[in-house]
Amino acid sequence: MIPFSILDLAPITEGSDASEAFRNTLDLARLGEQLGYRRYWLAEHHNMPGIASAATAVLIGHVAGGTSRIRVGAGGVMLPNHAPLQVAEQFGTLAALHPGRIDLGLGRAPGTDQATMRALRRYADAADTFPDDVLELLHYFEPAKPGQAVRAVPGAGLEVPVWLLGSSLFSARLAAALGLPFAFASHFAPDAMDTALAIYRREFRPSARLAQPYAMLGINVVAADSDAQARRLFTTQQQSFVNLRRGQPGLVPPPIDDIEAWWTPTERLGVERALACAVVGGPATVQQGLSDFVARHRPDELLLTANIFDHALRRRSFELAMQAGERLAGSAGSP
Repeated sequence: MIPFSILDLAPITEGSDASEAFRNTLDLARLGEQLGYRRYWLAEHHNMPGIASAATAVLIGHVAGGTSRIRVGAGGVMLPNHAPLQVAEQFGTLAALHPGRIDLGLGRAPGTDQATMRALRRYADAADTFPDDVLELLHYFEPAKPGQAVRAVPGAGLEVPVWLLGSSLFSARLAAALGLPFAFASHFAPDAMDTALAIYRREFRPSARLAQPYAMLGINVVAADSDAQARRLFTTQQQSFVNLRRGQPGLVPPPIDDIEAWWTPTERLGVERALACAVVGGPATVQQGLSDFVARHRPDELLLTANIFDHALRRRSFELAMQAGERLAGSAGSP
């Protein structure tokens, strides 16, 4: 069985608040640890009413402090929003507090809108320096040398695995050139997935950090006790995508019975394309969907996400997904 991991945005649902979102995040991380998920990643977004993970490093510390074995990290930190030294210090601190359990995934998107970019003091050309910023950040994690003018304290000499994240070919090539693990955002932008994977694997150069390519793919998995129930739960994610495209981001909405009457045909096509990497259904459907996805794309790891309104049903979805993965592993190992 390939490793399964969890991507969480600390969703704020209608009728709740950030405090409840954080309680749910820690509860889900503890469940993930119990079920055998390898990582629990949180993503940086700003000015999004339904996402509470803006202060990503702070929330990672909260989750790592409330768990004991599962790896916890950023999927990811949007590096052009920050000074590389500050990121090194933050994740050096986390790694010192939780040795061997912290991951740092880096992206170059803003994770927000233009007005918020200005509020973050991020400029339009900030992404252009992303490769240099990654190299600077990696340098801060190396053991400090005598006379080094600037060092990350803590951070220097600590083992902090650094990943590159992306939804295009740019980060695939950069991850390959630098010899870093690569996570593709196929859970919301799958168009370039196959090409990006091929480029990453073909162009990968071994490094001191990684001897061979390692690719993780994001996938939406909404599992329930029946196909019909899962399809209804998935309407929460579908509504959220449409609301974002309408320029009306809000709190995470409850599921609805008739999504076809809610959106336009054009909106439906857009969402179906964005969420093409989704497995939605009961146990048998989810098992088959995961099997097909893994057989086709051969990821080294899967990063599962599920934007489900009801926290208990979200927990249930991740339980069923792991059970499906275990059945797949069992069937693959049987004669």
